[in-house]
Amino acid sequence: MSQEERSREDLLHEIEQLHWEVKHLTRERRDLSALVAILMDHSDEVTTRHVQDLLKLTTAYERFVPREFLQLLGKANIADVSLGDQIQKEMTILFADIVNFTSLSEKMTPAETFRFINVFLSYMEPCVRKNHGFIDKYIGDGIMALFNNTADNAVRAGIAMLKTVQEFNQHVTPAINIGIGINTGLLMLGTIGDEHRMDSTVISDAVNLAARLEKLTREYGITLLISHDTFAQLQQPEQYFIRKIDQVKVKGKSEAITVYEVFDADPPNLRNGKLETAEMFATALDLYETRKFRDATELFFNCINHNPGDTVVKNYLEKCYNSRFQILQEL
Repeated sequence: MSQEERSREDLLHEIEQLHWEVKHLTRERRDLSALVAILMDHSDEVTTRHVQDLLKLTTAYERFVPREFLQLLGKANIADVSLGDQIQKEMTILFADIVNFTSLSEKMTPAETFRFINVFLSYMEPCVRKNHGFIDKYIGDGIMALFNNTADNAVRAGIAMLKTVQEFNQHVTPAINIGIGINTGLLMLGTIGDEHRMDSTVISDAVNLAARLEKLTREYGITLLISHDTFAQLQQPEQYFIRKIDQVKVKGKSEAITVYEVFDADPPNLRNGKLETAEMFATALDLYETRKFRDATELFFNCINHNPGDTVVKNYLEKCYNSRFQILQEL
């Protein structure tokens, strides 16, 4: 046997020994540091390349499957995850989306659209991470984020995102707006798919409601809505500027859901106007909900005269007129 053949055989034997050691790692040792330690014992050029490839692969996996997702499933790394792994847990869900992005993207090339979205998302992600959440999915120009601790973290993240959009708008034309919906509730977190392709996901009515609230921001022309379940779990709700704005029927629910606007990120004049008319607006809303449309209209008019930029009040004035007109038709 030649020296070259002997060296090749020695290398193959070394790699086989490496594979055996990796395969027989105990569960307690099956993490990246233990694997790297084994690999570093084989310091030739081939195994060094294996170390580098492993580190790159691990980093790449974390970009697709958040580390926090694995931790919630009780998994040390992506290799431990199996199809159908799942847990039930109460969490706070945040949906955020660019308003009218379809119209905006029609003026861009595909390459410009991708670049715009990626830059936008790079502004948004730190707002979630710094408030102890993680992004579960990017949905086109939108975000779905999860918060495992308090509902306050999600609300603070939403406020931070809205303020960051103001900074983002200083660097882009035209300026954009986003809508954010937040809900708290039980969800199923796990993996779905088939033996060839699986994905991480969350499923529940709580997730659907958060998405519904994000869409509802557009109907009212506002930026951030939270559900009653999120509001009830805020540790110090007085820290935020919040007002009740509606009760909405949701598919699959027998009772209406109370929703609240969080307006901390509004321009100062608009925010102050909402604070100054808060008591009047609450009274008008009560009158509207008890179908006293004439009295509600008068108070909503007073609100809009004091704070002309309040789109929620404008929405309710239109509803009052439509309701009164319908009543007249029924007489």
